[in-house]
Amino acid sequence: MTQSNIQARKRPGAARLRAFLRIFFSYRGAQLGIVCLLFFIVVAAIPDTLVGPLETAANATGDFLAPPESRHLLGTEEVGRDVLNLVVHGARISLTIALLATVITLIVGTIVGITSGYFGGWIDVCLMRLTDFFFVIPSFVLAMVITPVVLEVVGRGREILGFRPSLFVVVVVIGMTGWAFIARIIRSQTLTLKQRTFIDRARVVGSGNFSIMVRHILPNLVPQIAANGALVVANAIYVETSLSFLGLGDPLQPSWGTLLSLAQRAGAASAGAWWYLCAPGVCVLAVSLSFVLIGNALDDTLNPRRRVIP
Repeated sequence: MTQSNIQARKRPGAARLRAFLRIFFSYRGAQLGIVCLLFFIVVAAIPDTLVGPLETAANATGDFLAPPESRHLLGTEEVGRDVLNLVVHGARISLTIALLATVITLIVGTIVGITSGYFGGWIDVCLMRLTDFFFVIPSFVLAMVITPVVLEVVGRGREILGFRPSLFVVVVVIGMTGWAFIARIIRSQTLTLKQRTFIDRARVVGSGNFSIMVRHILPNLVPQIAANGALVVANAIYVETSLSFLGLGDPLQPSWGTLLSLAQRAGAASAGAWWYLCAPGVCVLAVSLSFVLIGNALDDTLNPRRRVIP
């Protein structure tokens, strides 16, 4: 094959990518979400460079609940630690938990949805009844009930896959309790795709069920998975923050939810220490909003029925 033929084959894909990016970035929400998300990713990637090592009670540099000033731009907390230092280091914990939990959610939801929609019959019935169980019970309530039980079984000893047990359990619990609506969406799309002509052709040439699901159906589901994945991250951040606020996170890791929990226990609201509550709270809202804006823009871009071409 000549070089010109190779380039000709590449042009349609490159053209589609350019068209996708042009439409995606034409939405103001996508622009705002990407900029805000990139900011927090940079913060989470180099916290030591930005604010130095994580402060502990032993090396606290400020007074107790001191308001913002030049040395401590976001004030200090109840033992004198710099709130900016804690919030910046907490970005890595919160984003890591949310992203890993989202990966688990998307994998489980996609597998259940494709399997249920493709095979149908008693497999579909069993999987959808299981999905209904997770669907009708709010994921946060289910996670709130399961997390302390699993923590009691696992214990809080040595690390698991590089995570402290409490963080590992939170990641798995969030991921395993929020997949139901993803499974519903993937199943409905699979029911439509398996009736298409290209699936019949794949069966005629001898492709097995697994090959059809992975090589023919799954690639056509990527737009739906991507669009809904951004919304799943926002929900995962909310659930992680809520669990940590209730004391089910790791008190030794300053995630944003843990900081809110510590602020509540220290009586920051009654003491007028608004900076202690606002800093992690605003971060949670900003990151969640960023993923929602990105998810909505992806849905509008990838769904021709909703797309608005500028």
